[in-house]
Amino acid sequence: MTKMRTVDAAVKILELEGATQAFGLPGAAINPFYDAMRQHGGIKHILARHVEGASHMAEGYTRAKAGNIGVCIGTSGPAGTDMITGLYSASADSIPILCITGQAPVAKLHKEDFQAVDIASIAKPLTKMAVTVLEPGQVPGVFQQAFHLMRSGRPGPVLIDLPFDVQMAEIDFDPDSYTPLPVYKPVASPAQVDKALDMLMAAERPLIVAGGGIINADASDLLVELAETLNVPVVPTLMGWGAIPDDHPLMAGMVGLQTAHRYGNATMLESDFVIGIGNRWANRHTGGLDVYRRGRTFVHVDVEPTQIGRVFAPDFGIVSDAKAALELFVAAAKARVASRDVPDYGVWVKDCQQRKQTLQRRTHFEETPIKPQRVYEEMNRAFGRDTTYVSTIGLSQIAGGQFLHVYKPRHWINAGQAGPLGWTLPAALGVCAADPDAEVVALSGDYDFQFMIEELAVGAQFNLPYVHVLVNNAYLGLIRQSQRGFKMDYHVQLAFDNINASEDLVQGAKGYGVDHVKVAEGLGCKAIRVFDPDELGNAFAQARKLASEYRVPVVVEVILERVTNISMGVEIDGVVEFEDLALTGADAPTAISLLD
Repeated sequence: MTKMRTVDAAVKILELEGATQAFGLPGAAINPFYDAMRQHGGIKHILARHVEGASHMAEGYTRAKAGNIGVCIGTSGPAGTDMITGLYSASADSIPILCITGQAPVAKLHKEDFQAVDIASIAKPLTKMAVTVLEPGQVPGVFQQAFHLMRSGRPGPVLIDLPFDVQMAEIDFDPDSYTPLPVYKPVASPAQVDKALDMLMAAERPLIVAGGGIINADASDLLVELAETLNVPVVPTLMGWGAIPDDHPLMAGMVGLQTAHRYGNATMLESDFVIGIGNRWANRHTGGLDVYRRGRTFVHVDVEPTQIGRVFAPDFGIVSDAKAALELFVAAAKARVASRDVPDYGVWVKDCQQRKQTLQRRTHFEETPIKPQRVYEEMNRAFGRDTTYVSTIGLSQIAGGQFLHVYKPRHWINAGQAGPLGWTLPAALGVCAADPDAEVVALSGDYDFQFMIEELAVGAQFNLPYVHVLVNNAYLGLIRQSQRGFKMDYHVQLAFDNINASEDLVQGAKGYGVDHVKVAEGLGCKAIRVFDPDELGNAFAQARKLASEYRVPVVVEVILERVTNISMGVEIDGVVEFEDLALTGADAPTAISLLD
């Protein structure tokens, strides 16, 4: 045994558990922990400008690579409350991050001390564990349990709150004998898999719904193998996008009310059997359950027992880690193929492919101001198959889901359920920290971008280069569109005459308000502004070059027309389309470039 401070033991455990990248802000109540990191030297740290930003950086870091756990660190009081949005976002999407906060000394916890707040109670509903450690000797065990919980079952975040005197106390700790606790993952039984396959093979038009649990479990290859073995089309959810490449013959499109493809919804409505793996039947995916479920049999596979039947009762439920289940499904499916005990779904697959070829939305517009659909068309041309997209909420994210192409798991990084404004920028920085050589492209509307715009300075300071596509209509676009139902346009306009605007902004988009190019440059980054749709390709190419040369974020601000309605609805059979729809003949190759 070795005598050491609790914080020295905690930092050593971070290293032994493989959590070696932290994001945060030091402060008086957490300075002992920072001192331990300084002395240890093995934990990399990125200084955020806002603790909420640090929590989203930790999320981006975790989401970018299998096995990652991002760490967010802050002082007492408001630092912890600032982390709550990150904890909510991580919890909602089953993302493990570890939040560590400083706290007032134990004796002061009930005396309303400066910046002393019961952060564990506040965070508890949003975490797998939230605890204020009152006994120094419990610190190693609490950190050990934290990693066990974050990785076991349905992954999720943990918060550990450390009073100042607990951090400074000495304990006996032997790093050489430390062993991580075994991770628990439920596993489907062969009998359950056989029953699910029997149900699938009794169907004529089956689908696999691939959720984010497949990506979390690093099981995308197994999903594709199962689909190919059975010749069954796949519908990825928004969180599962990339589990099967967009141009794979069995990728049948996304389903839903917003981030969905016309052909995906049409295929779902034609199906008669659905097996969902690692998904949660989110309302933006299903819409009304009467429409979504009508005429279909459902099997649901999920790692969390309480998810089975949470939204609706499936015809058969299986509690299992997605990877463990898919391994069994693939083996059983191959055995059935070998015995020629599998139906021929060739006609069904061709029908799905026909819908994919014809039920497209128009993207090629030549108008100025630029229509947003043209932006995504040019992004598909400019950025390759290895691009990692990061986005969170708003018309920009919805249109991105409808028009962009994603080909690999963890190449669409998105805050699915929480959708916090401002998430995109810090999350993109976390993705860059996870893989400095990755090509990262973030996508924001102007309001999302302004929420945490200060974090651009972090990218400049720590040389985290990426391209941030900022589509600017000087509106809260999604809220403006939803206000149509109330026949109002109320407090959703961001436009004003900026007395300090650059001359090109005054001439090209007078009244658009914030000069994002000036702000980005003032924060140490590079920025380009685009008014002409024909200049988008050159701007993206220039941005990639600048990011590579200067190793800083590069903002490409695209001045959009003020009002564009993006396709969405309240039922999957009632999505309202606002532009020319079915593209055929000469127009089709532009719209369906993913099939070229």
